[in-house]
Amino acid sequence: MDDQVRRLVEKAWAKYQAAPPDQRLLIGIAGIPGSGKTTLSQAVSQGLNARAAQTNPLDPPPATFVPMDGFHLTRAALSAMPDPARAHARRGAAFTFDAPKFLALVQALRAAPRTQPILAPSFDHAVKDPREGDIALLPTHRVVILEGNYLALDRDVWRDAAALLDELWFVDVDFDVARRRLRERHVRAGIARDLQEGDRRATENDLVNGEEIVTHRLRVDEVVQSREDGSWAHE
Repeated sequence: MDDQVRRLVEKAWAKYQAAPPDQRLLIGIAGIPGSGKTTLSQAVSQGLNARAAQTNPLDPPPATFVPMDGFHLTRAALSAMPDPARAHARRGAAFTFDAPKFLALVQALRAAPRTQPILAPSFDHAVKDPREGDIALLPTHRVVILEGNYLALDRDVWRDAAALLDELWFVDVDFDVARRRLRERHVRAGIARDLQEGDRRATENDLVNGEEIVTHRLRVDEVVQSREDGSWAHE
């Protein structure tokens, strides 16, 4: 395990151990597109579950993570906007997400007694739309890591959700590194036909969103640098 991931796991573990047993620990991981938010979220949740298994091997895993992708507005909702062509072209910008719905999920995780599962949407890349109720957050999930571009955005609704989190982390990355990752990702996902088209989408949409994310970032508890080689550094 990378040293910085280990440090974050230990920090989260200490907060989890100190939290009241009837409450969840909520951690938000934000960053620009291509920063490595999902990779870090997976690594920290896996690290926490491994730590828990060492301590209480018979207990269910306490940690899980929820990507923000499921809160994309549907293609039908984008088509119903005043400028549907722009809405579809800019899919991934903050205005193409259902921020109130995301806030409602965080509120439920924060307030609800841990007696029933809470369902969150996922994103179905085959149909390119959210899939409702696809992620089950169980009563045994006492640590929930939420990750997405706009979790640290200092805008209406997003800042309300951020205020409910116990920890807010930001994954920083060089824009050129993110650009290379994104153009390759778009080709793999079938969003772009080739690297040239993928690069155009990265520069005309993803990194435009990235500028807003960086410029209007809330104060965060941790800034983690995502390096080109996939390793992490603490800032």
